[in-house]
Amino acid sequence: MAALQGRTMIRVPYGLAACAMRAVAATLLCAAAASQVSAQPTPEDMARTFRLEVAPALQMSAGDRVHYGALALQALADAGIGLLGSQYVLVVDRSPRVQAALLYWLPAAGPPIHVGASPVSTGKVGQFDHFETPTGVFAHSLANPDFRAQGTKNANGILGYGAKGMRIYDFGWQQANRGWGNRGASTMRLQMHATDPVLLEPKLGTPQSKGCIRIPATLNRLLDRYGLLDADYELAADLISRPWILLRDRTPAPGAGRYLIIVDTNRADRPDWSEPWRAVAN
Repeated sequence: MAALQGRTMIRVPYGLAACAMRAVAATLLCAAAASQVSAQPTPEDMARTFRLEVAPALQMSAGDRVHYGALALQALADAGIGLLGSQYVLVVDRSPRVQAALLYWLPAAGPPIHVGASPVSTGKVGQFDHFETPTGVFAHSLANPDFRAQGTKNANGILGYGAKGMRIYDFGWQQANRGWGNRGASTMRLQMHATDPVLLEPKLGTPQSKGCIRIPATLNRLLDRYGLLDADYELAADLISRPWILLRDRTPAPGAGRYLIIVDTNRADRPDWSEPWRAVAN
């Protein structure tokens, strides 16, 4: 009691104390919610993450960044697709002299924002059972469920889908030109996936596949972890249940997209930035 001498004791009514406690709790909850929101990666954050985590990466020229962003918007317009909100899209140039994947943020208002680029491999024509990778806009939806690599080698000793756990993005059966015989149109399963890290990943930047799109394992992980093309999958997770393919420890980025855009710029010369040996290995 000696410690209390000289001090005035004020009794707070129970009701006021409870209200005060509720106010403090509400403040803490708001702070936690704000912290969660701020933790969600922005397009600028994603560009930094791309530079740090994706290897090999391509350092595109400023002019080509603008050019491919315009191509993405034009391809969507030609397909009659109007974006309902800001979102990510992945653009692939199948031109033999480019062979690159370009990640963009398409804001609801304003020009496209380049996030990052890396080399890929698309269809190598001239061989049996090899298709010319089709061009157009392809939706990534639950109609063609993704799956994950088993990490087993094929008859040629190759990890066709890459290391175990790598995600295979499935865009369904598509019309494509055969790369052999009379090169007429036929159907092929369009997928985007990682590839053998030792035997085939070093060949990214040149046409090598049977028609699918091979990407670096690091780009596969980035798209997968942040759900950059998972708009439909995340919607299912919110409304129904989490699709098994979604990582439990993922960090979904706001503005997840659903479109893969494949173009062919038919370049006569290879741009310096797309040379495989110029790719930056982080």
